[in-house]
Amino acid sequence: MKLSAPTRISLRVIALAYLFVLLVAPLIIILWRSFEHGIAAFFSSITTPAAVSAIDLSLLIIAIVVPLNVVFGVITAIALVRGNFPGRTLLQGVVDLPFAVSPVVVGVSLIMLWGINGWFGGVQEHLGLKVIFGLTGMVLATIFVTLPFVVSEVVPVLHEIGDDQEQAAATLGASWWQTFWRITLPAIRWGLTYGIVLTVARSLGEFGAVTMVSSALPGISQTLTLLVHGRYINDHNTFGAYCAATLLMALALVTLILMTLLERKRGKAK
Repeated sequence: MKLSAPTRISLRVIALAYLFVLLVAPLIIILWRSFEHGIAAFFSSITTPAAVSAIDLSLLIIAIVVPLNVVFGVITAIALVRGNFPGRTLLQGVVDLPFAVSPVVVGVSLIMLWGINGWFGGVQEHLGLKVIFGLTGMVLATIFVTLPFVVSEVVPVLHEIGDDQEQAAATLGASWWQTFWRITLPAIRWGLTYGIVLTVARSLGEFGAVTMVSSALPGISQTLTLLVHGRYINDHNTFGAYCAATLLMALALVTLILMTLLERKRGKAK
């Protein structure tokens, strides 16, 4: 269907206005509110002990979640593409489950499992491992919501490259580890890296599941997203909330730039 010039211009204006209202205007407001008292006040707000602790905790959760999801994601992707076993469809459904379930529901489920009266509530009493309202629960919640990203990025790559080279390596006497390290891993490296970046981005921005299993105490179990919520809702510190949101937005922007660069490199590699 060929559109006339006035129609094309009108559609572009509508699209740009829509993006401006939903994306650009809120970002401008956040930046303006963050720096209205000057750069020194902004840095003072994001370097308080509570803010530094929130940054450290967010990075710690990412440092734990990403390696676990990489190992699980690669193994699961290879099993789904190369394997043929009973329950394969069920495994695919489990991987896709976080896309369909609300993060808040995930948090409630973790409380029902690991809370004091939950199925595994005795773990804290007998082993001294604090799950709910502790780091372990926050890690479990983040792992669940970020579960599909590595798998969803590696599976298409495995389909695309096929298994001819892997079979040839096995014929020549290579072990499964040599085949994976020298053939499979180099072939999936861009998809895997892209999945890691997506996992990092999702981990940074997670709020719903984490807020259910965290005490949200400043300096103890408060991530960056919880810091924004706590300053705005509990402390009525709107300036501090905007500053923390700007910091979170800056980290998200860095992640977006990395995703763009990786997508270009992956396109050139093809």
